[in-house]
Amino acid sequence: MVSRMFRLETEVDKARQDLLRKRLRDTNTTASPVLRALRGTPGERELPLHVWALDGSGALAGGLVGHTWTSWLHVTYLWVDGRHRGAGLGSQLLAQAERTAHNERGCASVRLETWDFQAPEFYRKQGYEVVCVIPDYPPGITEYTLTKRLTA
Repeated sequence: MVSRMFRLETEVDKARQDLLRKRLRDTNTTASPVLRALRGTPGERELPLHVWALDGSGALAGGLVGHTWTSWLHVTYLWVDGRHRGAGLGSQLLAQAERTAHNERGCASVRLETWDFQAPEFYRKQGYEVVCVIPDYPPGITEYTLTKRLTA
């Protein structure tokens, strides 16, 4: 048996982060035929998808920030200004992102995360299903992961 000593460091290091990501990607590609088939194709890269709602004066009333990857849309942020909540703007932003992801990028599914005090019921009303619940993340809050299949 070979005994090895390692020095562990906790510093932030962008070059090592990039190297680690590349090595993990290479390991995953080797292990997964699905990921291997994606290498070198347009589906391999994450593409930003943003939808903005501007009020009459051009100020930001709401927005959705996400990206598409393979056949999935991942919604990272969805926000509507308090003055415009309850008027359907969040539903419109989400629906536009879903249409764009499905019709222009071939996405079949959506995923997102939300906290219990944010919008899990809103997303359920939009046809999303809870697939993961993480209690106490962060302490005192529950995080939900939801998904939805997109149809024509």
